[in-house]
Amino acid sequence: MNLTNQFLIAMPGMGDDTFSGAVVYLCEHTEKGALGLVINKPIDIKLGNLFEKVELSLDSPALADQPVYFGGPVQTERGFVLHEKLGESVSPYSSTLSVPGGLEMTTSKDVLEALASGTGPKRLLVTLGYSGWAAGQLEDELGRNGWLTVDAAPEVIFDTPVEQRYDRAVSLLGFDPRMLSQEAGHA
Repeated sequence: MNLTNQFLIAMPGMGDDTFSGAVVYLCEHTEKGALGLVINKPIDIKLGNLFEKVELSLDSPALADQPVYFGGPVQTERGFVLHEKLGESVSPYSSTLSVPGGLEMTTSKDVLEALASGTGPKRLLVTLGYSGWAAGQLEDELGRNGWLTVDAAPEVIFDTPVEQRYDRAVSLLGFDPRMLSQEAGHA
């Protein structure tokens, strides 16, 4: 099972408050574990504030006003930039994970420097922290009906208002989110 480039959608009644109501974009899923970014939990920091903290100037008011998101409970002091792949076959940014489906996740400051100079990616989401699972952990959570999975759609990440992302991700499965129950059935 490889869930790279899929959304993990927290089931109602998710026992872990960290992920209650969360939609996680999975950047990587291998036999060694999984890494993803929560895409629907903005925090009280705007991109302009983040740039000030790393001593960069961000001249675009629209970009400066974008929220920074809680990406997950791991390395919450570190920034992660999820963005559409630029036209190049190899990313111009160091520390970049290329995700099948046309997205990349970058952790180096050079992507922020490119944004500051106006040459960075146009569609992006910035998080502090990431969501991580050890080998077999995510599969166990899926087996206990903690998550739904569906192929990711970039428009949910970049074009959908944050308060609609959960419902929009669920709708990719072909049903109304109100149909979800907290109870799981086991045969």
